[in-house]
Amino acid sequence: MRVYKSQHKDLNIPCMDILSLLFDSDFCLAREETKIHVEAANPSNSITKAEARILVKRVAYVLQHRYGIGASGAGRDVVLTVVYGSPFAPVFFYGLVAAGGVYSGASTEYPVAELVRQIEDSKPTLLVCSPECEARVVLAAQQCGIARGRILILDSTIPQGWKLISVTDRSDVLRWDGDKMYDWPHITDQRALEEVTICLLYSSGTTGLPKGVRISHRGLVSDNVCTMDVARRYRARCKMEGREFLMNTIAHLPMSNIAGISLYATCPFYMGGTTWWMKSYDFDSFLEYHRRYRPAYQFTVPPVWLRIAKSDKVTDHFDGLEVAVTGAAPIGENVIRDVRKKLGRGRAHMAQTWGTTETTGVITATDWPAYTDQKTWSVGELCPNVVLRVVNENDEDLAEGESGELLVAGPILSQGYYNRPEANQQSFIDGFYRTGDIGMYKDGLVHIHDRKKELIKYKGNQVAPAELEALLTSHPLIADAAVIGVWDDQQQTEVPRAYVVRRQSSEGRAITAQEVVDFVEGKVASYKQLRGGVFFLNEIPKSASGKILRKEIRLEANKPPQAKL
Repeated sequence: MRVYKSQHKDLNIPCMDILSLLFDSDFCLAREETKIHVEAANPSNSITKAEARILVKRVAYVLQHRYGIGASGAGRDVVLTVVYGSPFAPVFFYGLVAAGGVYSGASTEYPVAELVRQIEDSKPTLLVCSPECEARVVLAAQQCGIARGRILILDSTIPQGWKLISVTDRSDVLRWDGDKMYDWPHITDQRALEEVTICLLYSSGTTGLPKGVRISHRGLVSDNVCTMDVARRYRARCKMEGREFLMNTIAHLPMSNIAGISLYATCPFYMGGTTWWMKSYDFDSFLEYHRRYRPAYQFTVPPVWLRIAKSDKVTDHFDGLEVAVTGAAPIGENVIRDVRKKLGRGRAHMAQTWGTTETTGVITATDWPAYTDQKTWSVGELCPNVVLRVVNENDEDLAEGESGELLVAGPILSQGYYNRPEANQQSFIDGFYRTGDIGMYKDGLVHIHDRKKELIKYKGNQVAPAELEALLTSHPLIADAAVIGVWDDQQQTEVPRAYVVRRQSSEGRAITAQEVVDFVEGKVASYKQLRGGVFFLNEIPKSASGKILRKEIRLEANKPPQAKL
């Protein structure tokens, strides 16, 4: 077995639960007076580390003593949340974990049918939602036989007056027991840390419908320690230069996915930073909050960076940014070069990560100044304590520089899928997780080419959609693009088809389908040409984490293309 290890030495992963790491250990850099979470629209609505510790214990007491969460043992009672971004959302997450519950987030955009599907799969004992989601959650609960008394509304509209409201009588359950508190058990046994589930987050994995991914204390603690090693190194570099780096950021992705849990709710807290929470993402507000708060760090997904690169609205909004990190989906280097011109007055570091829900988040990370210094674009180095295999279709290990499926292992690995023994058997092998990503390891860096299930096979040649998408979005008259394979009966093979969002020129001219075809033809190999044609859309459908929803695009595949080779 050929195993690649991180170039950085393994770190000591503390034997403690995630709450003890954040609130009671020297590993966490947040001070007691640090404002760890703030509402972006109303900065007076905030909470410090010291205040959060008290509220976490109050939430834990109510959940355990009034709703029985954790009463039969930690890691068994699932609480499904359907909540918008707010400073109370991460604090509720901490309180739920403190009570011994399992946090499962569902998208606020879910219709009733999708809520029902996740409820039936995760079998929650309590539902918590934002006020705007109440009607849908109540209806889904009715269809699943969950009593209204098991539904709470999370309300953080009043600064210093946050509430958990019972749907039945509209009372604030946080006030039922006065100021009684429950202190979470401080877990130090490594086996317990590995076995107690604290999150059940939904992911499609390499294929299929979303499946619940079980994440442990050990996994999330390892994620913070290992993922933030790159931040610690950058912080030390800044200190040597005589300046301070604060990992302040704008949270705009939902806590229903691992990015929200890791890169907004825990990692900035762990690094001593402040997270300003948007209720939900919209581009104009995102720009305004960056101009207002000048955070030094920002993780977001490629569609946001792409829009920043293409938008004439962006002027001085990101002048305060030092570090910009992208992940969750591929992005072309041409876009990176364009977006960097608008960040930190052209001096911000641009970096990339690679990770999955099944690995509790980040697996690799680019050293933040690396692209500035070396102009080498990749998803970065393996994080400390993470190991990698590259295998062919027969699971045979490949040599350095050869391309194959990437398998990863380490303390960051999740506990596997919930009630999916077949999926676990298919996705986890000898302690490694099959990522479904195709790439290679070379000179200490990991390069991702595409998703295994998304590769287009044209007459035996493999065409990576991400490569063509990166090329297409480099065109000044293309705002966004997606590529899928469509079957060609005449050639009896798949052929690449592009779906393009146009951007008008300053003269008001829009690119034609044939011009798109011609642009690609001159820049890639013959077998990568857009033989499936070009089709124009108003918007590329994407998930909240920025992944292209190819299933939705394939619904367009039966329509005739507007240009064809």
